[in-house]
Amino acid sequence: MGEFQYFDIILFAMVAGFLVLRLRSVLGRRTGNERRRDLFPRRGAPASDVATLVEPDKRVARSAGDAAPADVVAEGLNRIRRADPSFDPTQFIEGARTAFEMIVAAFAKGDKAELRPLLSDEVFRRFAMAIDERVAAKEALETQIERLDSVDIVEAELVARTAQVTLKLVSHQVNVTRAMDGSIVEGSPGQPVEKTDYWTFARDTRSTDPNWVLVATSSG
Repeated sequence: MGEFQYFDIILFAMVAGFLVLRLRSVLGRRTGNERRRDLFPRRGAPASDVATLVEPDKRVARSAGDAAPADVVAEGLNRIRRADPSFDPTQFIEGARTAFEMIVAAFAKGDKAELRPLLSDEVFRRFAMAIDERVAAKEALETQIERLDSVDIVEAELVARTAQVTLKLVSHQVNVTRAMDGSIVEGSPGQPVEKTDYWTFARDTRSTDPNWVLVATSSG
């Protein structure tokens, strides 16, 4: 009787081990190092054309009406492509549209955790300070992007090993600041206002992470 029980235990252990291996092969294993969702997907890069290439600079994003000439922008994009053959301006713009909407929404909610990986240290400090001031004043910000009318590259450059691209983003937004009692401090509900923003994104072209971070902002 004992021999049969011993055989049953071995059989059950073999079945359990088989099921564990099957689950691992289907589901995979989490390592704790999974990267956040890619906002800027990369197309397949050719095996050739590897180039040289700084930490993002601290300049302010380009102001309204101060866009670089088209040929200068084109040359900047070409330099970035030579440094990172997987760079695609069209995919970059699509990623930037998503990042813009995420950042605007997270700032309105005061969600620092969501903002942190999308912003440079300097920009995050400024955003966090504005959120803290809003909390201290016991105010709430309601933001809704009615539509993002256009996203255009107005500057592109390669600084040492870092690619930097400045975008002009024209949107219609409803922004309302309310006091703790719900009264309106600033803004008009239901009345979108056109906004023009200049955002500069940067990325180390040596990095395997395709995501860019916001390093400068200004409004026109």
